[in-house]
Amino acid sequence: MTSARLRQLLTCGLCCFVSMAEAQQAGNIDVIRPTGPLYRRPYREADVPPVRLGNSSRFGNLIRAGKMYLTAQDALALALENNLDIEVSRYNFPMLDWRLERAEAGGALPGVPSAATQASGNTAGQGVLGSQQAAGVTGGNAGITRSSGNATISQIGPVTQTLDATFQETSAFAHRSLPQANATQSVIQVIVQNTRAHSGSIQQGFVSGGSVTVTYSGRYLSENAPSDILNPSESVTLSISAQHNLLQGRGIKLGSRNITIAKMNLAMSDNTFRAQVTRTVSQVLNAYYGLVGDFMDVSSKQTAVDAAEKFLAETSRRLDLGAVAQLDVITARNQVAQARLALTNSTVTLDQRQVTLKNLLSRTGLAEPALQGIAIMPLDTLAIPDVDNLPPVAELLKLAYANRTDVKATENSLKETQISNLGTANGILPSVQVFGTRTESGLAGTPKVVRGVSANPYFKGGLGVALAQTLRQNFPTESAGIFARVTVNNRQALADQGIDQLSNRQQELNAMKERNQVAVDITNAVVAIQQARVRYEAAAENHRLQEKLFEAEQKKFAAGESTTYTVTQIARDLAAARASELSSLVGYRTSRINLDQNTGTILEANKVSLSEAKSGRVTQASVLPEHLP
Repeated sequence: MTSARLRQLLTCGLCCFVSMAEAQQAGNIDVIRPTGPLYRRPYREADVPPVRLGNSSRFGNLIRAGKMYLTAQDALALALENNLDIEVSRYNFPMLDWRLERAEAGGALPGVPSAATQASGNTAGQGVLGSQQAAGVTGGNAGITRSSGNATISQIGPVTQTLDATFQETSAFAHRSLPQANATQSVIQVIVQNTRAHSGSIQQGFVSGGSVTVTYSGRYLSENAPSDILNPSESVTLSISAQHNLLQGRGIKLGSRNITIAKMNLAMSDNTFRAQVTRTVSQVLNAYYGLVGDFMDVSSKQTAVDAAEKFLAETSRRLDLGAVAQLDVITARNQVAQARLALTNSTVTLDQRQVTLKNLLSRTGLAEPALQGIAIMPLDTLAIPDVDNLPPVAELLKLAYANRTDVKATENSLKETQISNLGTANGILPSVQVFGTRTESGLAGTPKVVRGVSANPYFKGGLGVALAQTLRQNFPTESAGIFARVTVNNRQALADQGIDQLSNRQQELNAMKERNQVAVDITNAVVAIQQARVRYEAAAENHRLQEKLFEAEQKKFAAGESTTYTVTQIARDLAAARASELSSLVGYRTSRINLDQNTGTILEANKVSLSEAKSGRVTQASVLPEHLP
């Protein structure tokens, strides 16, 4: 194998490796969801890959002999691959996916905590203290209770039920010594207890505004009271309860309003991302063509410096011959100083524009090693077409209303507000819930004979006997009811609903105002293009005339028929005419970019693919012309 063939294969392999690396880098924004068994997966953290801080390899393909040669398309490709604002916007896609998942879980909005309580005590009727509790007599230290200290904060509008099933289990073990002020029931002065309490529940909420809860609890009690006819004893309860809102908080549309809004935001993610890409593309194009104009301006200023220095040399030669006065040489030197100052100012402006453009194209800004000490050389030129070919304003307005991201965002915001207002409208209604519960109980233990009385043999046994009683439904308890809460005057809910309605009307007016402003923007953009063309044509004609005047005045000066002051004055007018022509040329390009941005078609006009912008990798390769060094 020849060395040339080997180099070719190595180059191809390196290109493939770089392409694979870039493709892998472009796809590593999405959150890596946890994996593992079902019982562990919901409780493991998701993994978000580190941010991508490296630039694409496209920079290396555009640098030659210490300079980076750029077309406008290459500049846009670099921006799509490396611009930080676009990279930040890419994170909105997975973020909106998670927001939708958060809304589908239901419950209060993020940041709204809820109180929770865990308790352990004796079942009514179990042991001495349970007997006192059943009789309505409170004793010392009747149970163990622990509650959270969080304050409950309510959100405006009914809270959607928690749509993910919730399981809760509590186990408590205790050894207690309880002095008794009255030993009539306990017989002894100090009750010593060993208890085990287990309770669990599973709750499922429904988007319609109701929930179902299944609860299990078991209590074990062993105490030294000789008055217990079952000691130790096991108490078991199993219950199912359901509740549903009848007025406030009732309705699938109401309960799913946050889900609907999250889905709408996810559907609008392309529009939001397009808005950022549009802003970046506009910034890059303005900076690029501004840089083209700066190079042309520096070249024009350098030509003025060369002409001024040449005229100074001629004036100095004539001073030596005695044909002009010393004042004429001073005037010529002043002209050179002014031309050099103008060149310096233009050079500074060019350098600053390069810094701006580099920052737009590089993810690491000016710290990118490939850009340090590198000058950007634009390859595209500024030119005005023979005709503008502008569609009628009415057609441009249709394009703007169909394509502008801000118009679509406003329309989506109005729809979101109307859906969100379902909450405050429903919040006006009274709170009415129906609820029902069925509970099955069981009790078992070791029988004792107390004062000639023993326990019913049916209760003899342990936990299995108590569970069997529960499953056989030997001791059922049923309850049902209705709860109502009516706020007198109801001013808070009415005010919230009124404020939301008024705010919605303001949004509708602002939307109309925005559409009217779109018409103003389009009209002004069309007028700006027309004026830019007229301004350029006038500036170009003035430039041509000033050149002819300057040439004629130089000939008159050579013939001794003109003065140094007149020549320098016309030279300054010529420099101003050149600057005006360049300014109008850049202004025309800026006006075209502004029109494309106002109609929402700037991406299509510059062949920018939104899918490539999402991936952060432009497929079209950058190829430099062969004639470059």
